[in-house]
Amino acid sequence: MTAQEAAEQVLKKFTTATSVEFRGEHSVTVPLDDFRAVMEFANRELGLNFLLDASSVDNTGEDPRFVVVYELATVDDSVHLRVKVAIDEGVEVPTVSDIWATADWHEREIYDMMGIRFSGHPDLRRILMWEGYPFHPLRKEFPLAGKPSEMPDVAFTGEAPLAGGPFVTSPGAGSKVKAEPRAR
Repeated sequence: MTAQEAAEQVLKKFTTATSVEFRGEHSVTVPLDDFRAVMEFANRELGLNFLLDASSVDNTGEDPRFVVVYELATVDDSVHLRVKVAIDEGVEVPTVSDIWATADWHEREIYDMMGIRFSGHPDLRRILMWEGYPFHPLRKEFPLAGKPSEMPDVAFTGEAPLAGGPFVTSPGAGSKVKAEPRAR
């Protein structure tokens, strides 16, 4: 089976799904009501038994605001399918951590960084920030320099290093070799 065939099978079984192919990669977008069934189908019927990654996108100003993205594959890496579900703020996505154990930490990271909750998750708590931290740092409204914290020894704020750092490219530096960031 190819990724295109996998996408076609999802579209055939779930008529509300849509599919896009870009540069040989196939993405299937499904409505929230079908999300859990699509993921079970992908694992059990299509053999997509490896969850490569899960992430989210903040589309501030659009409706719905968020997109949760799952990268599915076969263990032998012959098929790769991206499954997306778009949600409004405050809407929970059903967990898939019982289908792919690796989803546990991926979904916790999405919750921690973006504030998207996963219903039925066995341990939905912060994974990077400390408990009680009131913000979700990967949301677009979160300032680049961070926000003041009551824990100055743990978290601090300051100017974001946008210029002159060892990992900042130098525009107009001439050749690519001189423009590339490197430890000097």
